[in-house]
Amino acid sequence: MTAATKKPAHTVSVRELVEFVLRRGDLVTEREFVGSDRALAGIRGHQKIQRSRPAGYQTEIPVKYEVETTEFTLLIRGRIDGLFPGPGEMWLEEIKTVASFWDRTADPLHWAQARFYAFLHAREHSLPELTTLLTYLELKTGKITEFRQTFSFVELQEFFASTIAVYVDWLREQHHWCQLRNESVRQLAFPFPGYRAGQRELAVAAYRTLAKGGRLFLSAPTGIGKTISTLFPAVKALGVGKLERIFYLTARTIGRSVAEKAGADLRQGGVKLRTVTLTAREKVCVQSGQPCDPLTCPLALGYYDRVKPAIREALELQAINQANLDIVARKHQVCPFELSLDVSQWSDVVICDYNYVFDPKVYLRRHFSETSNHYGLLVDEAHNLVDRAREMFSADLNAADIVAVRKSLKQSVPRCARALGKLSDELRKLAIGSKVTGEMSEASDPAEELNLFPAKIPAKTALVKSEKGNAQVSQAIPEKLIALLEEALVETEAWLAQNQPATFREELLSLYFQLNSFQRTAEIYDDHFTTIIENNDGARVKLFCLDPSFLLRQSLDRSHAAVFFSATLTPIDYYRTLLGGEANDATLQLASPFPPDHLAVLIQDTIQTHFKGRSASLGKVADAIGATVQGRTGNYLVYFPSYQYLNSVLAEFQSRHPQIRCLVQQPTMTEAARADFLAAFWAKHPEILVGFAVLGGIFGEGIDLVGEHLIGAVIVGVGLPQLSIERDLIRDYFDQRNGDGFNYAYTFPGMNRVLQAVGRVIRSETDRGVVLLIDARFREPRYRRLFPAWWQTARVGDSAAIRQLTDVFWNKTY
Repeated sequence: MTAATKKPAHTVSVRELVEFVLRRGDLVTEREFVGSDRALAGIRGHQKIQRSRPAGYQTEIPVKYEVETTEFTLLIRGRIDGLFPGPGEMWLEEIKTVASFWDRTADPLHWAQARFYAFLHAREHSLPELTTLLTYLELKTGKITEFRQTFSFVELQEFFASTIAVYVDWLREQHHWCQLRNESVRQLAFPFPGYRAGQRELAVAAYRTLAKGGRLFLSAPTGIGKTISTLFPAVKALGVGKLERIFYLTARTIGRSVAEKAGADLRQGGVKLRTVTLTAREKVCVQSGQPCDPLTCPLALGYYDRVKPAIREALELQAINQANLDIVARKHQVCPFELSLDVSQWSDVVICDYNYVFDPKVYLRRHFSETSNHYGLLVDEAHNLVDRAREMFSADLNAADIVAVRKSLKQSVPRCARALGKLSDELRKLAIGSKVTGEMSEASDPAEELNLFPAKIPAKTALVKSEKGNAQVSQAIPEKLIALLEEALVETEAWLAQNQPATFREELLSLYFQLNSFQRTAEIYDDHFTTIIENNDGARVKLFCLDPSFLLRQSLDRSHAAVFFSATLTPIDYYRTLLGGEANDATLQLASPFPPDHLAVLIQDTIQTHFKGRSASLGKVADAIGATVQGRTGNYLVYFPSYQYLNSVLAEFQSRHPQIRCLVQQPTMTEAARADFLAAFWAKHPEILVGFAVLGGIFGEGIDLVGEHLIGAVIVGVGLPQLSIERDLIRDYFDQRNGDGFNYAYTFPGMNRVLQAVGRVIRSETDRGVVLLIDARFREPRYRRLFPAWWQTARVGDSAAIRQLTDVFWNKTY
């Protein structure tokens, strides 16, 4: 092996290199509404041009070039669209597709790409000069515009060298940083005095997966320290070159905060580590109260002229969180959201929401190309990803939304208005016959409710023709709807790309992305989807993802390794299946590191809490709650399957225990209201405090009330999701595939909510607490087999038994 091959190698595409070095001007241009959103049309456009060329014309020619430095190798890759090696004249072609509103001006970045390819080809074949075509195809009209220039090899070489020099300078700085980081990683020890029980086993399993590749599904109880136990081995793998970058993925803001703290703990231990947190655009915008409009935002205008110094300054911080990004962005007058994305390309750890990796509409294409990258994914609270993925992969169109926008622009943009009008009319036609049957009731157990759907989803190749409740269901997409959608997209794009200010621009832009999302989902639609057509509060067509596993697996294939972890991946085979895993993927289930007798799990299984029996249960439930919380003064949380049931029991509870202070979760709460709710649990007070909340809500998981801040929880019901068309379709789908549809649609997601709520109580080795589960179904084997093995349970038949056992528990000495 030569010395050269031992040097670190960095790979970059021609397009990425050119855009990083040479892109200038505003943040958003007409490019946002063409090529990137019309990938399939772009490919077809390329093929159309290529087929029209003379015999001997060569297409899709791969090229590569190595730039050797004393410290590393830069490998530049690309693909020449076309080459005509004619006897009289040789020419190289770069093809771009645009919309019909294109101003017929060649983009300097496109010329730069063409010149790069020209240099690479001229150098390889010792050509003194090369004619280059930059060809544009207007997608709607088919019109072709060609720009032709002949460059000498000397011109091409000088351009290539000057561009490469800038990129190599950035890479050299990055190389020096990685050397410093890797040396610090070699010295890094676990940042706490010791491992909790099971924690080292967790870290070892995570490292093995991250180093060799593949997927690990890990279920470990709350409080074991999953974040640091996965991030620590990931950083170790990063330091020895097993990973190129780490993505820590979360579903909630609290998860990002925990990951940031873990990064700080590692830096406190001596490691050099750049962590960047990606926060939603609307949450970091400094133009408070203003629409996100690049035509007027001063932070978007001229963004690329100012961004490189901002990137350099941000990278010096290492902990690149929202607050730090805001300071740097204001100093350099650049958009903080876009700055965070640009900084992520030079960072070691990217902390972000699931959608930046998995959502086909918004995933980070700058990181996740079609080929696999040497990235490690740490997927926190992975149980949330199942429904989040269904949401990401689904899309819907609502006629009312379209009509509202159409009214706003009818006079100003008549062509767009007509296209939107035809689309909304077609939606209404499709919805005819979807008779409204009233709102679906919330059901504690859908098996006990009216069976709205037949047992099987009929296999259909044409739209509908069996009704399911208040919706029509089909396994095909209405072809005419897609044609009209395409027409509306073209007209909407045409106006938006002109960058004209208007009062309706923001709502039209929002609708455009909704239409685009529907189109993208239609392109990936297969037998993992179904089509739902409703006429309930307006005509709506929804492309609903029943099984997200296939698409999640495609996303996972773009990375080297993934570790899915949660306190509640139970049953683990269910989550491994739906999260895109395979039978040979590793799993690990750990017991609680805390003494089992620190948690008393009482089961009141004589009270019926299903939907039809709730009105009769109010007094019994209120008494059971009262018996639990009066066992010892302190803070408690009580969880319910719905707000309606919560409020009914709350009224009964307060009438019986007016002296007990209660807090109540509301259906809509501001961040300040959420903070106030939790602050009450952190404050010291000499009274009983009972918080009433809903299962699966903002206080059902992700909150960390250690020690005396929470000493007990009551869970009312088995957590089943609300009865809906979608849930019953999931049930039917998995009944066909594995005969376990009800569990997949209802039981497993419901018990996950229960287990998450229980997990709020014991957060450390010294925590003690009591949990009461109220529901007659908790005595059934299908639920009891989902209880953690380390639970010590006791059945209680009435409130007197609850009070007796809680007294015994609290009076124990340790």
